[in-house]
Amino acid sequence: MSISAFAWVESNRERPVSDVPLAILLTLILAIILQVAWHQQRPEPIASESKLQKPPKSEVLLIASMGDAVALSKLLMLWLQAFDHQPGLSIPFSKLDYAKVIAWLDEIAVLDPRSQYPYLAAARVYAKVPDDTKKRMMLDFVHRGFLRNPEVQWPAMTHVVFIAKHRLRDLALALQYARDIREHVKNPDIFSWVRQMELFVLEDMGEVESARVLLGAFLESGVIKDQREFEFLQDRLGVPHQE
Repeated sequence: MSISAFAWVESNRERPVSDVPLAILLTLILAIILQVAWHQQRPEPIASESKLQKPPKSEVLLIASMGDAVALSKLLMLWLQAFDHQPGLSIPFSKLDYAKVIAWLDEIAVLDPRSQYPYLAAARVYAKVPDDTKKRMMLDFVHRGFLRNPEVQWPAMTHVVFIAKHRLRDLALALQYARDIREHVKNPDIFSWVRQMELFVLEDMGEVESARVLLGAFLESGVIKDQREFEFLQDRLGVPHQE
């Protein structure tokens, strides 16, 4: 090592604290004390609820998607479903502004019309609140989406029939939904029980004769192809078997 390098190392070695001027030490100690006191005096952070805002228009969202509307639709659904979990807070769904929730679901559905996600979330997540008015808002949202695209959105409709029948105890509404499924879904491969939901709602309403007539129509139109299934429904509705 050269003499100049050795001298540089020696000059940059740590000096003992005793070499630091007393005024600087006192200033440093005072700064530490003030910082500790300031942190102790600060109030505890309070978690505050963030309100759900209205969604942007579909046109704006389509531009923001940069050509991948389906991906943006999925991301927005994940964000919306996580909105009830905010830092330090867990917000019940019943406290959310359901008009705004539905506005978001509507815009998300526009981004990806083939997705069942927004409507299933409405029926299976957002409709499970104790507020009957909010339940009905979600059921109406699903129903509107179903009428726009019955062949894709019928799974969510089966849930809203159940909710209307068993949770709202509104058999007339359940019958309307079940009838719309039968009338609007044309896919011959749909599960037969989906179309048969109308039969069971009629039975619950005491409209057994109407249910029997509908059962005959199901057999004639080929909705029910399995003879054992038909006989089971006959027994349930008290229809005598033909020899």
